[in-house]
Amino acid sequence: MKVILKADVKSHGKKGDVCEVSDGYARNYLLPKGLAVEATPGNLKNLKAKKAAEEKRREEEKQEAQNLANKLNSLTIDLFTKTGEGGRLFGSITNKEVAESLKEKYNIEVDRRKIEIKEPIKALGTYTLQAKLHPEVTAEFKINVKAL
Repeated sequence: MKVILKADVKSHGKKGDVCEVSDGYARNYLLPKGLAVEATPGNLKNLKAKKAAEEKRREEEKQEAQNLANKLNSLTIDLFTKTGEGGRLFGSITNKEVAESLKEKYNIEVDRRKIEIKEPIKALGTYTLQAKLHPEVTAEFKINVKAL
């Protein structure tokens, strides 16, 4: 019997796959537990429509991330912080502070977990940071750390 999996099933496939299983396995396990539906022409058509909608949504997300990356690539953010002797900072600049600064000054929301700081920022100066906005889209922008 051909079935469309509604969830990942070990040794048979992932959600959305169409696979051939024995009639008993389908009737007694997959269908009653809601793990699969029978692969009728109507269900196959619905599956195709869902996959097309999902692909369109992914493409839109990628385009939004690309637009945000274009905005970020041209930015230089000024961060003001307290300093001690020789331009050393009290503590360090965190990705949370960078995300808050982007939100306040430019009204751009970037999740703080997506901003990558390669090494701790503990001195005044200009630094280049990366933001992974999408698995295929990365933006680079500069921050300029200045004393208060």
